[in-house]
Amino acid sequence: MTETIRLLPAGENAMMAELSDLAAVQDLHGTLTAGPDRGITDLVPAARTLLLRWDPLRTDRAKIEQLIATHIGRAGHRPPGREIEIPVVYDGEDLAEVARLLGLSVEALVARHQAARFSVAFNGFVPGFAYMVSDDPGLEVPRRTSPRLRIPAGSIAMAGPFSGIYPSDTPGGWQLLGRTPLQLWEPERDPAALLAPGDLVRFRAIVETLAPPVPVARVTLPATMPLRGITVTRVDWRATFQDLGRAGQARQGVPVSGALDRASLKAANRAMGNAPGEATIEILNGGFALRAESPLTAIVTGADVPLSVINSAGNRQPFVVGQPIALDLGDTLELGVAQAGVMSYLAVRGGFTLAHHLGSAATDTLSRLGPPMIKPGDGIVLARRPALAVSVRSERPTPVTRSGETVTLDLLPGPRADWFTPAALDLLTNQPWQVTGASDRIGLRLSGIESLVRAVTQELPSEGTVRGALQVPGSGQPILFQADHPLTGGYPVIAILAAHDQDRAAQIPPGAWIRFRPSVAPPSK
Repeated sequence: MTETIRLLPAGENAMMAELSDLAAVQDLHGTLTAGPDRGITDLVPAARTLLLRWDPLRTDRAKIEQLIATHIGRAGHRPPGREIEIPVVYDGEDLAEVARLLGLSVEALVARHQAARFSVAFNGFVPGFAYMVSDDPGLEVPRRTSPRLRIPAGSIAMAGPFSGIYPSDTPGGWQLLGRTPLQLWEPERDPAALLAPGDLVRFRAIVETLAPPVPVARVTLPATMPLRGITVTRVDWRATFQDLGRAGQARQGVPVSGALDRASLKAANRAMGNAPGEATIEILNGGFALRAESPLTAIVTGADVPLSVINSAGNRQPFVVGQPIALDLGDTLELGVAQAGVMSYLAVRGGFTLAHHLGSAATDTLSRLGPPMIKPGDGIVLARRPALAVSVRSERPTPVTRSGETVTLDLLPGPRADWFTPAALDLLTNQPWQVTGASDRIGLRLSGIESLVRAVTQELPSEGTVRGALQVPGSGQPILFQADHPLTGGYPVIAILAAHDQDRAAQIPPGAWIRFRPSVAPPSK
């Protein structure tokens, strides 16, 4: 039987292939990962879909579509997976309830769980979380009606046709069978994820764990006093290190993350003579200060914030956003509260000394990867890498918005636009949406007078998401995904924010309004 593949829009340089079932997804995923480099940068397999992203400098939409068409009618290629044994203490809180749902005794459930062979279908939710399917079709139970606020790392769980192991302490609604002492996600390991798509897993009962799972390693800020270049003295809201993120890590369940306003980050580095993707300090709403422990040159781009330097004698000198600032030993650089925009980017000439994980020093607030949040008292070491000439030109690459103002943003069709009523599609672009205070690096939470109504009310199996996706939960009030969005999501995506407006969206504060304007994707190059 010839496989039918439906290609759905997912923004510029991305598309979603919808197939008949998980096996067909695995076949196509295997075909696209085998052979030569075709310019595909990321593949996000899910229950019935495969999200593809590509580099427009190496390929285009037409070539990707031809590649997929070539696959239709052929036997899928699935690379052989590793065989991995997972030791389990079967003492989960839901063990008896799962046994009851399946009409088994606890002892029979444990025996049946060990007899089954599981294969890793895809990774998602959080880094290292593997969605596994069993060769025993009877091992299927519903989610819990009430999710838990915290599930301990190492918990082995079931929901629907999938089984999984929680790599870290997270909320969740799956049924808990037991726990394992193995560390599913270890940033210093290569690969960091213990389980990868295609791996075959068997569970083996043990009496007790020798030790609980080791907490996920966190990168710490170097703070040796003689080497520090700056000391952070004030953080009113949130400050993190951000670069351009971790592209190409979807196989391990790792999203890209990185700076919310990438244009402002690049502008800061360009002005300092750094590489475009050098890590900067991303500062939410201003309210930040640092003291120079040695002479240095810095710049702040992005949001409209008051800037001043206070020297050791107490004299204050004002500066403007986008202007290089020379700091002497003991000088304090102070950012006031943002007057417009949201995110500021502080770069120093030569960069910071930071540990990189999976090729990036970005702090992913959802996946809990990268350096911890910056706090007062942190000492940060300067790398002092060779740099190009410092620019004296002030530039603001991203427009910033004040609370109460209205911004118009362009929308492209989303993969699940047909899950909504015609009235909802009209409402999306005819009604203004206010940015709420619940917004964060994961997404802008929007509020409108009327909610978006779905035409298809069935549950959507989790599928890959992209930055700029406008996801609509059951409330009908959309969420505009930003840099730390989840790799996969279970709510339909009605539209995708155009790439040229994604940085601008990052500079829209709570209280501002968004009007969406329908657009079309630019032609493939």
